[in-house]
Amino acid sequence: MAKIIGLPRLSPTMEQGTLVAWAKKKGDRVEVDDLLAEVETDKATMEFRSFDAGVLLEILVTEGQALAPDAPVAILGEPGEDISALLEEARLFAAASAAPSPRADPPAVSDAAQARPASSGSTPKAAPTSGRIVASPLVRRLAREQDLDLGQLTGSGPRGRIIKRDLDQAPAAPLSPSVSPGREPRVEPLSPMRCTIARRLTQAKQQIPHYYLTIDIDAEPLLDARRVINAELEWDGEKASLNDLLIKACAVALRRYPRANASFMGDAIHYHQRVDISVAVAVPDGLVTPVIRDADRKGVAEIAREIRELATRAKAKRLRPEEMVDGTFSISNLGMYGIEQFAAVINPPEGAILAVGTVRDEPVVRGADVVPGKRMRLTLSCDHRVIDGAVGAEYLALLRRLLESPATMIA
Repeated sequence: MAKIIGLPRLSPTMEQGTLVAWAKKKGDRVEVDDLLAEVETDKATMEFRSFDAGVLLEILVTEGQALAPDAPVAILGEPGEDISALLEEARLFAAASAAPSPRADPPAVSDAAQARPASSGSTPKAAPTSGRIVASPLVRRLAREQDLDLGQLTGSGPRGRIIKRDLDQAPAAPLSPSVSPGREPRVEPLSPMRCTIARRLTQAKQQIPHYYLTIDIDAEPLLDARRVINAELEWDGEKASLNDLLIKACAVALRRYPRANASFMGDAIHYHQRVDISVAVAVPDGLVTPVIRDADRKGVAEIAREIRELATRAKAKRLRPEEMVDGTFSISNLGMYGIEQFAAVINPPEGAILAVGTVRDEPVVRGADVVPGKRMRLTLSCDHRVIDGAVGAEYLALLRRLLESPATMIA
């Protein structure tokens, strides 16, 4: 029996998906688990596989179309079946989805009353000569939006009051000298990923009470450790970055100080028994956070290989949903861009995120001498509902000891 195939929810946070490419065409035979299409979600480009077998009788959406989960995308059945009722059902669904929601804001009472047609034979009243402009807040806002000068308008309302009808009859404002014809902004619709980033970060800043702690560490021991590790990895053609060592240090510090490895879950605090580090990776559409599982149990070389492979697939939009969720702590590193210090937004439901700045050349005091040194700033953003100031400070103190004595990470 023919049936409508809806767009599945391919990631936990997916609210919209863009059908990138069909893998089947109308008339093709489809088996269970066959690839039907590729769909771009808020996180990655993912495979849309069939849950049913049959013939693809109709394709309802074109490539590049953005859809909500469960939106009809195709009709699957057997050759010769009557699908007219299903086509009408899909048409009605699309029409309902495209219908604009009714406006809930009625016009202001004062202006609605003023907008009645003038009685026969009446003449518009001139604006008062006192120089005071009489207009409601709504009319003033509309005038600003339309770039109209209320001082140049004649009000037709009581006692020369300027009403909305007067704005409609006003001559068009001349083009601002600062705006040249043909220089309008390029408008780009939000991608599913950018929509999710906007929604989640807005919620994070509105709902999570952030506070920030910054330390400045001696980065020379860390640089020395990286040189030693890379000398060993050179035989295998591999290399570790400072970020790989930071992931390892953060993970070890969380294992030794689990009070900072926590999440606020509404009616309880969850203290995690695992250390899964989310690593911010920039991609063309925004940002994703692939997760290094059990980072405290892995060596630096293993972390380096894993994060390199995850980052490569993230930029190609090939990460699986389970590779981007359920982290317990995040790291965001902008040091490669020369950023000395910044504060990152917490990735809920995690309780903290570490922002890493660049390594700086600075003079430092050693004993009685001033010598060249390497310094690096780290800023911890904490959810105050979970991690108190003293807890955040103690975690950073432990992290500093690990980074300034890297050999202690393996103890």
